[in-house]
Amino acid sequence: MKNEVLSVAEAAKRIEAGAVMVLAGDEALLAQLPRGKWIGGTTVYFVTEDGGTVMRDKLFCTTFAEATGAVPRYVDVAGLPEISKGYTPGGFTMIMIPAFSVAHSNFAVEGQTYPGLFDQPLSGWITGVHLDDIGKRAPKIFDGSTGIGHDEGAALLHVALPEGAHVDLDILNIFARGDSAALTFSFPEAGFAAKTAVVNGEEVNFARYITETGIDTRLPLVANYAGALVNVSIQSVDVEAGEVKFYAPVVAGVEYRLANALGSYAQAFAQGAGETGEGQYSCNCILNYLYGELEGQRTGKFTGPITFGEIAYILLNQTLVKMDISNAA
Repeated sequence: MKNEVLSVAEAAKRIEAGAVMVLAGDEALLAQLPRGKWIGGTTVYFVTEDGGTVMRDKLFCTTFAEATGAVPRYVDVAGLPEISKGYTPGGFTMIMIPAFSVAHSNFAVEGQTYPGLFDQPLSGWITGVHLDDIGKRAPKIFDGSTGIGHDEGAALLHVALPEGAHVDLDILNIFARGDSAALTFSFPEAGFAAKTAVVNGEEVNFARYITETGIDTRLPLVANYAGALVNVSIQSVDVEAGEVKFYAPVVAGVEYRLANALGSYAQAFAQGAGETGEGQYSCNCILNYLYGELEGQRTGKFTGPITFGEIAYILLNQTLVKMDISNAA
């Protein structure tokens, strides 16, 4: 696996040579690429070897040299439950979904119920745009089999690997569950927005509770999902409407606690990553980039796109997703 910052011409040459790739960059660049074994998504935020940056003139490219083949595929919203139908035995699948789309919402809420979804590593991210362009330009995904961009649905890359190869898909979450009050949500409050929450057994208006207690909304809610700490980030608090919106859905009946405050984001990532990250695929959250002031800062040796949501089987927030391929023949 190789991560590189390439020009359109350099990426096109690689694609035409038959490389299996995932690409990230500005829509105008992705739209110029030839057909091939790739998928792409829009973002202009990245962490490169020089640190966090906004980049509009080049593409961030990951080439899977270990791959023995790959099939790019586009599915519309109705086809999302059939993601696993393209799985290659012993391989893995990359996925990209546009932010703010119906597919984004549906995958976040229903994805874990899709048949066979967890049968092989599924990694990817939610595509975005420059923050100044939100509401002006739609995030896009690109299917390399056609080269066409879409603002709805999902782009998939089903990758085949040689016998003996092993894929390690994991998350780096720099947040820990704090000792604050236990929060739970119930239907119909569970989802991307909630008006009420149960706090230590008492039902409260959640927007008013956040305001009155002075909760730092830059910190996510953290839950333990089968041993993995998963974040749900707060998007907005509307006291007048009495509603709190989230970047990922809260799940009914799951206990959440506010994350502990951090010192330095960059330092926390460096400590969490250690000396690992080089030669691995990764993507990191736009909220970490903003709140952690990562522009110009490194995140250990991890490089990759900054995204509007990360996917390691399910939708994640304020997390770094990492994937490594080893023991390939």
